[in-house]
Parts: sequence; C-alpha cells; structure tokens
Amino acid sequence: MSTAQAIGRPVNTRPAGARPNAPIAELRFITPPPGFAPHTDFLLTPVAGAVGLFTLQAPGGPRIFVLDAGVYLPAYSPELSDEQADEIGLTSADDALVLVVANPGTDGTTTTNLMAPIVVNSLDGRCAQFILDNQKWPLRASLGS
Repeated sequence: MSTAQAIGRPVNTRPAGARPNAPIAELRFITPPPGFAPHTDFLLTPVAGAVGLFTLQAPGGPRIFVLDAGVYLPAYSPELSDEQADEIGLTSADDALVLVVANPGTDGTTTTNLMAPIVVNSLDGRCAQFILDNQKWPLRASLGS
C-alpha cells in the first residue's frame, strides 16, 4: 500500500480490490474531464480477466481505459492540495481511489498519464482529473517501468 501525504490530505493508492466495498460503478466528475465535455457522468466497468483495468465511459459517449494505480503502480504516490481534496470531498486516504489513463500504443506498449490522475471519492463517486503541477510525474510513463 502506498499513501502520499498532501498538504494535510493523504491520497491512497491501495488496490481497489483491497477495499472492503466493491469498486464504484458510477462516477460524477466535478467538471468534464479534458476532451469529454459536456460529459460529467461516467460508468466505471471492470474489464473481464484483467484485475485493475477498467473502462470509463459516459453513457452514450466516449470511452477510455483506466488502471487502478494501486494494482499497477504501487510506488505511485501523487499529492493533492487541500483545495483539490476539498473539491471532491476527500477527507481520508481510505476513501480515495486513484486511477490513471492508459494509452495503448501501436507497437504493443502502453503508457500511463501520471501527471493527471483521476482521483475518486469512493464514498460518493465524486471525482476529478487533477493536474499535478510541480510534481515529478510524467505525462507518458511506460507501463512496467
């Protein structure tokens, strides 16, 4: 388990399967994620046979693949500001689910966007894709590196 201490606000990257409750199936972004306006409501659906891999799709809209950071990136420890945590009502690391967008390449490699994780308040499904300014996380990190 990896937990980062933000300015008074921890962000937990523990795998979703390690939580006592099932992963959230309905998510509501506080603002449309980049490239998905006007959509704010999304369904988070597990991909069969791939633990920690999900599709994130707006009903009748676009779909992307996201990974549970706790499963695939145990050393990933993003930090949120108090303001960012407040935007989604996050008060405890145990209530956070951190997802990263997966980008399959044409050469068989997959990269993940660690600079802009999707952080979910697992208590109510509120979430946001936060840009982590002034942090060391890359926009395109090779999966497995």
